[in-house]
Amino acid sequence: MKKFYITTTLPYVNASLHIGHSLEFVFADIIARFKRQQGYDVIFNTGTDEHGLKIYRTAISQNKNPQEYVDEQAEKFKKLIKDLNLSVTNFIRTTDQFHIESAKYFWNLCKKNGDIYKGIYKAKYCVGCEMEKTDSELENNKCPLHPNLELEIFEEENYFFRFSKYQNNLLKLYENQDFILPLARLNEIKNFVSGGLQDFSISRLKSKMPWGIDVPDDNDHVMYVWFDALINYISTLGWPNDLKKFNDFWPGIQIAGKDNLRQQSAIWQAMLLSAGLLPSQQIIIHGFITIDGQKISKTIGNVIYPEDIIKKYSNDALRFWFASEIGIFDDGDFSLEKFDEVYNAKLVNGLGNFYSRVLALAEKIGDFNFNENIFNDFRFKIDQAKQLIYQKMENYLFKEALSEIWSLIAFGDLFIDKTEPWKDFNKDNIYNLIVLLDNIGYLIYPFMPETSEIIQKSILIENNIMKAKRQKILFPKVK
Repeated sequence: MKKFYITTTLPYVNASLHIGHSLEFVFADIIARFKRQQGYDVIFNTGTDEHGLKIYRTAISQNKNPQEYVDEQAEKFKKLIKDLNLSVTNFIRTTDQFHIESAKYFWNLCKKNGDIYKGIYKAKYCVGCEMEKTDSELENNKCPLHPNLELEIFEEENYFFRFSKYQNNLLKLYENQDFILPLARLNEIKNFVSGGLQDFSISRLKSKMPWGIDVPDDNDHVMYVWFDALINYISTLGWPNDLKKFNDFWPGIQIAGKDNLRQQSAIWQAMLLSAGLLPSQQIIIHGFITIDGQKISKTIGNVIYPEDIIKKYSNDALRFWFASEIGIFDDGDFSLEKFDEVYNAKLVNGLGNFYSRVLALAEKIGDFNFNENIFNDFRFKIDQAKQLIYQKMENYLFKEALSEIWSLIAFGDLFIDKTEPWKDFNKDNIYNLIVLLDNIGYLIYPFMPETSEIIQKSILIENNIMKAKRQKILFPKVK
């Protein structure tokens, strides 16, 4: 089988994951499921980033051992994976022993190649980002992503990674216009790298921050969280012990938010080059979700958790909203009013109603002979839609792909209104509607796998006899 690998970034476990985080996981799952439909052997990786200063401080503030704390938080993320119905194959934690050993091996490779050295680290540091900040990145001397946190001044002896060495290599990598999507993000990172690169610190003194992976051959230091965490993308594939599996699946596709552009497309790629490994195949950079036009913030009090939406509507409803209302490369705004409007218009009165109309007609007849008597206009419409949908999906244009699927629903509804099959129960007319519904069920699988399964279970073929029967109301009205 053809191999395909996709990975999300790993969220920090110091806080509950809100609806904005869920966007990335759902988008990655849609891609993974689509590739499986195409016959690929897919590895879909996600997990938890469990080291670093803010994890350590959060654990201590709750009077917990850091390992105990991250164990609890990792279980919460596993529950979210189940709630969102993600087809994850690999769940990695950066405290996993195999990852720790992989990170140490990676460190030694970079050091052997002359890319790790000791120096004095002095910087303004945002604990929220776990990143140093230059003055040009600050607004009113604060990190714009975490304005509620005071910057901390770090000055200590650390190990450094020779990032500056890889400027030309990275710029050559960026000559591939498809390496980073969308093009605006590729141009953004090109401009950053073209401006010159500074070597960055990749360790912390254990006496000040003990929660991390020990630096090989130096018990006074632990690895900087970003250096350790990025290596998960290959340690999850068995690197460096299972090279067959690693070579089968690497390089892969990475998906990340726009606040992760520099880490994924410059820092990580330079690290790979230093270790003598192939760079990533492609990096997809998605936008952010706001709530009623405002940034999601606990301080503002506008945080919405995916579990609450799923409980009221369904995980497929949330997955559909992400894919149909937010372009993968764009920012999008969420409100409960907008969500409810889309749910009723497109799911209750759209797909759900079409499913009920077709199967109510089919149940009146009972058995159908399974045959190739598909009307030309139905065959043309289905084939045309499939071709367009596959093109859109290959370019991650989920909104446009779903629009094509909904055009099939509109086509079917119009056919019902024109032919009024409840009057004569014409078998051929109803049979073609069942075929149309079956194709819709197949095509929505990457987006709404549970709904897809219900539709496909509603249409059974045995010994060339087709039976169609409603399983349940797909999308109940919600008060």
